[in-house]
Amino acid sequence: MVRPGRGWNHPGVNTDPGRKLIDPERVAAAVDGLGDRAVIDEWAQRFSVVADPSRLALLVSIHYAREISVTDLAAVTGMTDTAVSQALRLLRAHGLVTTRRDGRVVRYRLADATVHELIHRVRPHPEKHPGEPTHPGDDR
Repeated sequence: MVRPGRGWNHPGVNTDPGRKLIDPERVAAAVDGLGDRAVIDEWAQRFSVVADPSRLALLVSIHYAREISVTDLAAVTGMTDTAVSQALRLLRAHGLVTTRRDGRVVRYRLADATVHELIHRVRPHPEKHPGEPTHPGDDR
């Protein structure tokens, strides 16, 4: 476990004179991989938001629909429009979804490829029949 404040935000490896390292090269690689504490904190916040089953269901639904309205998300998840709106507001505040206005309808979509990939790992696309598009409107 990494302890905040012990070399986290500093380049290189924090080696206490009394601490013996078994594999300094691996420790250096791990420290480089951790990077800035703020980035880790940001992703921890994102994961805590996604940890809620209702919000995760919304993200998975958005992933498969590509873009979808609050009313349609409520129908898909069995939630009320109000509950969906509140959850989407939180997801948007954490940079997980964005919106696109289509006349009077606001459609939600995943914010970026990283979020798409995370959701795809959680719930990969089901097997599709040959020639059937993965997403509505796809010709692939």
